[in-house]
Amino acid sequence: MRAQVLEAFNTPYVLKDIPKPPSPMGKDILVNVKAASYCHTDAVFASGAMWQDLPRVGSHEFAGVIVAMGPDVSSSLGLEVGTAVGVPGRAFHPCGTCYQCSNNDGDPEAYGVYCTKAGNLGLSRDGGFQEFCTVDSRQVAPIPEGMTAVDTAPLMCAGLTIWNALGQAGVKLVKGGGKGKVVAISGAGGGLGHLGVQFAAKLGCRVVAIDASDSALELVQGVAGALGQLGERVTIVDARKQSADEVRWAVCGQPETSLEGEKGVDAVLVLPEAQQALEYGMKLLKDHGTCVTVSFPKEGFLIQPRDLVFRHIKMVGVLVGRNRQLRAMLNFAAQENVRAVSRTYTLQELNSLVDDYNRGTSGKLVVDMTQ
Repeated sequence: MRAQVLEAFNTPYVLKDIPKPPSPMGKDILVNVKAASYCHTDAVFASGAMWQDLPRVGSHEFAGVIVAMGPDVSSSLGLEVGTAVGVPGRAFHPCGTCYQCSNNDGDPEAYGVYCTKAGNLGLSRDGGFQEFCTVDSRQVAPIPEGMTAVDTAPLMCAGLTIWNALGQAGVKLVKGGGKGKVVAISGAGGGLGHLGVQFAAKLGCRVVAIDASDSALELVQGVAGALGQLGERVTIVDARKQSADEVRWAVCGQPETSLEGEKGVDAVLVLPEAQQALEYGMKLLKDHGTCVTVSFPKEGFLIQPRDLVFRHIKMVGVLVGRNRQLRAMLNFAAQENVRAVSRTYTLQELNSLVDDYNRGTSGKLVVDMTQ
């Protein structure tokens, strides 16, 4: 079968024929990959900054069709040969006995997405840039009717992560659950961000969509326009031209003197790896608000303890989400027409995709295996 293989860090992928995976055993399934999305973490991995296991077939957000199943796949998962599924990278073969696996918050029994012993497809194990991939049945979600593999693949990491981030920000993840909430998204014109704008608006939030490049802001404007009347809930901010205080008072109203902390957004999601993005977002928050960080800059972030102590700001981090969240997110996306703005490539064109990503092409870049 064909696969794109990273054989050395900071080099192009190599298209080659490799053996098709054997028939699945245990709880595993074999998926015929139909679409595989490229994520920022793929770029970080290819630079050598993460796992050192090479060669590797990348992509930890993909979708396809089950073609074979191991004998121990649980019927409770609703899977069978022929089922179209979305596949996130986490978690492949968790240990089943650690704290994460034993306290998994409603996921399949003894299956912990955050198990530190689990594999991660596309990073520690081969992922979606190949025609067939062995997958743990407990990590997938059936694709709802009306969604394609290209629609689904970008949601398997970017969509799930931003969905979980909104939950950590205090938004109830049901239709209308964000009513009364004002959520700022820093990096709203990126892969996660433009999905977050859609999810937040359709959950009922008022959204402050922040970015600092022409292409990113253009993407956000297109997303807001496509929301129709719901687009009125979205305030688009060019951080190069508008100060945080200006935005805070314009969106949330002018405060009384000495009561400035009572006005501001309820939560901010910080997606870029820039200190300026964190500082801008913190200035938007009202007291007792929540800052959710998704990015992980190599040098770290500088946090001001006075924000945490005197303003009671809560800071949390998010890494993807649980299987039950994956299924809920995918069903919500199908029902509410949340879709990534995407550009597709053939498997042979993966290196062109990477070049476009490095040039800052907006939206999600997806390999369509059917082309």
